[in-house]
Parts: sequence; structure tokens; C-alpha cells
Amino acid sequence: MAAVSVTAGRLLRLRAAGAEGYWRRLRGTGLARSFLQPASAGEDAAQTRQVAHFTFQPDPETREYGQTQKMNLFQSITSALDNSLAKDPTAVIFGEDVAFGGVFRCTVGLRDKYGKDRVFNTPLCEQGIVGFGIGIAVTGATAIAEIQFADYIFPAFDQIVNEAAKYRYRSGDLFNCGSLTIRSPWGCVGHGALYHSQSPEAFFAHCPGIKVVIPRSPFQAKGLLLSCIEDKNPCIFFEPKILYRAAGLNIMSSPCSVLNDKKKKMEQVPVEPYNIPLSQAEVIQEGSDVTLVAWGTQVHVIREVAAMAQEKLGVSCEIIDLRTIIPWDVDTVCKSVIKTGRLLISHEAPLTGGFASEISSTVQEECFLNLEAPISRVCGYDTPFPHIFEPFYIPDKWKCYDALRKMINY
Repeated sequence: MAAVSVTAGRLLRLRAAGAEGYWRRLRGTGLARSFLQPASAGEDAAQTRQVAHFTFQPDPETREYGQTQKMNLFQSITSALDNSLAKDPTAVIFGEDVAFGGVFRCTVGLRDKYGKDRVFNTPLCEQGIVGFGIGIAVTGATAIAEIQFADYIFPAFDQIVNEAAKYRYRSGDLFNCGSLTIRSPWGCVGHGALYHSQSPEAFFAHCPGIKVVIPRSPFQAKGLLLSCIEDKNPCIFFEPKILYRAAGLNIMSSPCSVLNDKKKKMEQVPVEPYNIPLSQAEVIQEGSDVTLVAWGTQVHVIREVAAMAQEKLGVSCEIIDLRTIIPWDVDTVCKSVIKTGRLLISHEAPLTGGFASEISSTVQEECFLNLEAPISRVCGYDTPFPHIFEPFYIPDKWKCYDALRKMINY
């Protein structure tokens, strides 16, 4: 079993890093097929795996920030990091494998452009990465740390919660590490299983002194990441890894075909730096009957749910992307619920103790007399994240739609 886990993890990293040649050799042996999909005669192994549960919906193009360029999510992250290094001579990027571009290629080319003293690898030690980042930030420099997967942020939990979050408070504002930003790939990806699929935002939402941000798209990712880097508080920036190379696609193909699809659509993202304010939720679609709240990948799920509800039930849904988990935008959510009288919150993380619980509790306190039905939470199950049973675990559009229908009929 351990050998299978190691092999699966290695396959994931190889695909993410674009090791096509090695992947082709594995596919030839039949090993790749056994992990990706049931075999069937005449099928191409890279075309049949149904790995995602949503259709990505790109944001409308904006010219507000000047010239734009087609980018997917990982390219928008690279662009933001490039802008930061160019603007701030004290900025440094560090983490496991970032010097050659990282397993998801988000830092590709930056070491060649800015030098090995500003973009460099670290040992495989998450606690050390964050501790090092705190030290750099305390000196006044801008520290941008990468944790290779959000699932592996837990060894750094003590450094984040007991050091970074409390540094300003414990010194009476004499010192701080507010220029620290921690990036990490986050969420389910279709084949990540229990160690490459977790959504740990709720663990950090209980900790005053840090900000937690999760974008839904390339345009949002660049603007929010630049705001995190420039913010005067330590920030954790979780990046939905299933969106890295998939922006604009109906994501219903294998990781390999998504990775190698040359015709994929992307969002128009400004080339120059721009900022999207933190702690401000966005009302993506206005409605009158139900408020739907999500963040990251799940925003695209509830967008589909809203379309289904309008078509099948004649129900008008208001869609809110929370964007910042902490400090979260209470006013925008409560204002919407006062209007609609109903609230559905959805996230990939497990139900118990998930951040939907905090939103639900606050709305219950603030909007009790306006509620027409109990608040609904559609989330992951209280189990480890599964591998082959991921389609049953994730809070897909059908689960969300069923919960919405029950609210309407309450």
C-alpha cells in the first residue's frame, strides 16, 4: 500500500512538472492507465478520465488596468511574482524546487531573470521555510514563501500561528513580519487523494493576526496575490491547483490532456501590476431568492447551480465569491441574505468545523428575523480525502442543487 501511495504521489508531481516523456513511458507499461481510468479497447489513456466536477467560467475582460494578455492561473501567478520582484528590490522567493520553476511552474524563468539570491530553493522542511520567511520579513524585506502543497503546510503550523501571527502583538508593534506571504497549491485536483487534495483554510481562520485568501480565476489571482504581498500583515494565499492550467476549459478530461492542450482558452489578465482589495467579497451575480457563497474552485460549481435553479425552478440566485477567508466580509454576505432570506454555503473542506460554520453562525446572529429557511452547508464529508471515491466526496452541483431545492420548498 505504501508503494502504491509513493507511486501515485510521484505520478502527480511528474504530471504537474510536465514530465511528458517519462509519463509516456509509464503509460506504455500500463501503470498510468491503472491509476487514471478503466481500460477500454481503442481508447487513448489521456482522453477518458473525468477528473473534475465543474465548468470554469472566466471573468469578463477589463481594460481598467491597461494592456492585457491571455493567461491561465499559473501564468497569472508568475506575472504577479515577476511584478513584485521588479518593483521591490528586497523581495525574495523561496521554497522547494522554486529555482527551476516549481512543480506547477509558477516561478519558471524568475531565477534566470532576477538571480539566485532572490529566487532560490530550500530544504524539504516546511517549518524551516516559514521560520526563514519570518526572519527575512522582520528585517524589512518582502518574503514570498512557497509550500509545495497545502497538505504539507501543517509542519509549519506552529511557525505560522505562534510566531508569524503574533509577532507584532507580542512586541507591542515594535517589530513585525507583515511582509511575509505564504503561497500554496490548494484543493482537489481529480487524482490527488488524501495528501494532495486538502483545503485547510479553516485551520488558520481561528488565528488572529494573519489573512487567508483564495482566488477563483487568473484575473483574481494576480490582483489578490499582489495585494497580499503588499499588505502589512502575514498572508496565506491558497491557489486552486486544478485551475492552474485549466482556465477557460470545460474541465472534463485527464490531467495529461489538460496539461498539453494547446488550444485551451484563458482569461485576459493585465500585464502591469494591479490590486484587488482584501476582505471584500464580490457579488458575481445579483439575485432575489437565494444567496450562494463559496470561494476558489467552488465558485464555479455554484455558478452552475444558479443556472440550473433558474432554468429548472425559476429561482433567482445571488452569487458571492468570499475571496478573503479571514478577515471575511460580513457586511456583503449579510446584506445579501437580508434581501434573499436564504443562504447556501459550499466548500470542499469537511463539514465539521469548516469555515461555512462560521459564516452560518454569524448570519444566524445578524439576520435571524430575515431567514425564510435554515441555512444550508454543502461541504466535503468528515473523512480523509479519498482517491477513487473523490467524485462521491466533493460537493458537486447536484448536491448543491438538491440542498437549494429543499430550501426553496421549506
